[in-house]
Amino acid sequence: MADFIFKVSPNIMLGSYSTARLGQLVKEWGTRYMLILDPVLKDFDIGSKIQSSLSERKIDFFVFDDIPSAPDTKCVQQALTLARDAHIHGIISAGGTKTANVARAVAALYNEIHDIYDYVDGAVPTTAPLPLITVPTSMRDAFLFTEVSPIADARSNQIKLLKIQSGLCKLALFDPNLTINHTPNQRASIALQTLCIAIEAYLSQKSNFFSDTILEKAIELIAFGLDGSPTLNSASPPEVLLAQGGCMTSLGVALSALGPASLIATAIDGRFKLASALTTSILLPYMIEEAGKYKSEKLAKIAQIMRVSYTTSEPSTAITALVENIRNKIAVSNLPARLKDLSVPIEQLALAAEDAGQLELMNGLPRSMTADDLFDLIKQAY
Repeated sequence: MADFIFKVSPNIMLGSYSTARLGQLVKEWGTRYMLILDPVLKDFDIGSKIQSSLSERKIDFFVFDDIPSAPDTKCVQQALTLARDAHIHGIISAGGTKTANVARAVAALYNEIHDIYDYVDGAVPTTAPLPLITVPTSMRDAFLFTEVSPIADARSNQIKLLKIQSGLCKLALFDPNLTINHTPNQRASIALQTLCIAIEAYLSQKSNFFSDTILEKAIELIAFGLDGSPTLNSASPPEVLLAQGGCMTSLGVALSALGPASLIATAIDGRFKLASALTTSILLPYMIEEAGKYKSEKLAKIAQIMRVSYTTSEPSTAITALVENIRNKIAVSNLPARLKDLSVPIEQLALAAEDAGQLELMNGLPRSMTADDLFDLIKQAY
């Protein structure tokens, strides 16, 4: 057994209307901030409420929301220039995972003197990062508590992993009310992506007794959020259950590692600008079927946690029930079931498999895999 080491770095707050306290909470790290805001939030009152919380507490800030649908190193460089010119004390991120990726990169590289592409190509930051306060609106950030963050290289559209400093995130504020504006399709695809991340981390070679404990609870909460919670003592609404499950998934994957579906989806997003939630949900049942050949006991346990099989069921029966349950969820939510529905030729998807195969996260997969193995998974899902 490998040594178990656990470090708690960020403060975590999870609760309805917790964003109303944002201005009060960020005072601990400074009074002048760059607010990196997901442009999608312009269409709702979420962005204005976040800004009001800061203004009412006399926090000086400016908004950066010039974030394309697929931000890359050019976007990060633009944000870095603005941040340095403003001599800010910290970064506040509010939005989905792409917004968070930009914010992490800016916070990590703010005090660095070398070109951004040195770090994209593998250099490690040596200076102290800016404090980062993050307000996720999709509750499924696999890199929230890790020491790497994905970034698309504008030179090639290839996804890279930017190394970031330990303890960069000072506060993660989960507010379930930030998800109520999602459409039913968005809510379903995000929940399925969160479930995929949790399952992959649970199956990973890097999992341990502590990550398993966290991820089992995360899977239970996500399942309740998707299906309802008749056996829970409290009648928690779905958005609260999914926020709790998302928070625990982010913690669990930081103690373990992502799996093949998430790596492929991240690479496809970087190269072809397709939402990772859609591609991940498509790949999820195929990933489970593939993992059933060597992780049957753990998958059977997941099926029991999600209430789709009994403790007396054979592992193969439980895995079949789990896969059918997920495929039914995809069909009921009217989500695409095949990668071919995303209108990208399979020959092009081979490039994404190669991109994913070059990521160091390949070392944490449930079994040893190559780029060819990832492409085999793509072909099955195509």
